Amino acid sequence: MPVWEYAPAPESAAIGRIKSRYQMFVGGRFVDGRGGDVPTINPATEEELATVSWASTDDVDDAVRAARAAYDTVWSKMSGLDRGKYLFRIARGIAERARELAVVETMDNGKPIKESRDADVPTAAAHFFYHAGWADKLAHAGFGPHPKSLGVAGQVIPWNFPLLMAAWKIAPALAAGNTVVIKPAESTPLSILVLAEIMADAGLPDGVVNIVTGAGDIGSYLVNHPGVDKVAFTGSTAVGKKIQTALAGTGKKVTLELGGKAANIVFDDAPVDQAVEGIVNGVYFNQGHVCCAGTRLLVQESVADEVIGKLQDRIATLRLGDPMDKNTDIGAINSAQQLSKITELSAVGDEEGAQRWTSPCPVPDKGFFFPPTVFTNVSQSMRIAREEIFGPVLSVLTFRTPDEAVAKANNTPYGLSAGIWTEKGSRILGMAAAMRAGVVWANTFNRFDPTAAFGGYKESGFGREGGRSGLAAYLDTDDETGSDEGTAA
Repeated sequence: MPVWEYAPAPESAAIGRIKSRYQMFVGGRFVDGRGGDVPTINPATEEELATVSWASTDDVDDAVRAARAAYDTVWSKMSGLDRGKYLFRIARGIAERARELAVVETMDNGKPIKESRDADVPTAAAHFFYHAGWADKLAHAGFGPHPKSLGVAGQVIPWNFPLLMAAWKIAPALAAGNTVVIKPAESTPLSILVLAEIMADAGLPDGVVNIVTGAGDIGSYLVNHPGVDKVAFTGSTAVGKKIQTALAGTGKKVTLELGGKAANIVFDDAPVDQAVEGIVNGVYFNQGHVCCAGTRLLVQESVADEVIGKLQDRIATLRLGDPMDKNTDIGAINSAQQLSKITELSAVGDEEGAQRWTSPCPVPDKGFFFPPTVFTNVSQSMRIAREEIFGPVLSVLTFRTPDEAVAKANNTPYGLSAGIWTEKGSRILGMAAAMRAGVVWANTFNRFDPTAAFGGYKESGFGREGGRSGLAAYLDTDDETGSDEGTAA
């Protein structure tokens, strides 16, 4: 059987127009932070991509003051119709600079260019388009006749989907009439700073969106800032617990979207080839850097050998390498620190007795790369079945009955997502009702839409992003007061 090789098809790095240095965005201007300059690294080459001026706590104070001034004087007093126009302009700006944004995202994050180009950037634009449409209709969204904005939203986003997470948080906040101070992850700040250029070009009033860069201490200072009325955080469960503890009793509205250890359940009547594609997409998309990744595969015993065999054959065809090559399926791990964590937990799987299978794909000598990996003979007590690895590593367990599948799937502190593969509609509905997961996909996986709410249970956090539920997180829906100040629509 012939082996087909793909000729290199690299995207041009020049399209990203990456500058040598980037500044924060505060009060409608790009300004230097007081925290010094810190390099951001291309994870595929381990080379410096640019330097970024980091914020100090004084800069966060400035950003919150700018957001408060914009809220009090301009944004909360603006009609929903006019706010929506700004969101439409931002959405169009993202679409117009889509190719540039995709290159920036890939070089700064390590994900394949085809994922940045075909998923991250279009979905980011879609969130602004969607929420632009809601801006003048909030009174008809089912939140009462006079839903009100909250004020200043402090937002902290992770490194796995930098631009998309920014859109998930900024768009509903602005549509609801709030202003924003947002901190990107320290390892992936570039795409949101390009987004700031798009916002400036759209004429967004000064101070409506402010971007402060830095490490975890700056994020902590932001979410605990007394001038912030709403906190939205996406990241690890450990940090989410600290935020919840710190904000308890403050009266601030909080949304936490945290970790996950999703179960992808395959029954014996499932379309196996389709399920295999869904499994691959569910765990190896974005190198497994996905909070809702289907990293626990539960397969009915009678088809386990067939599913695992076809899965390994399919994984062996995935191309790992240069994220800028349009043929690459799996790019670089975001950082040396994350690569170390994936390597460590995979070694624990070996030590605990699981059987490791690794794709025969070549691994580049330079850069942070980890080959697609499958563990079989996994028990529920093993760390690889309990802990979030956040990498291209799949743990396979088996089950005999639907009740056993539900028990194993729910045997986790997390509750973000799940997948079900079967031809029986009644089984899909019954299993979905029994799953303790915020999102349950049926005969597909990792499908997202701005109109659909996303969020979890238990240690996966609380609150929803996307859809009407996501808008509600940025509104005071108590309509008992008669004041129109701060009215969101």
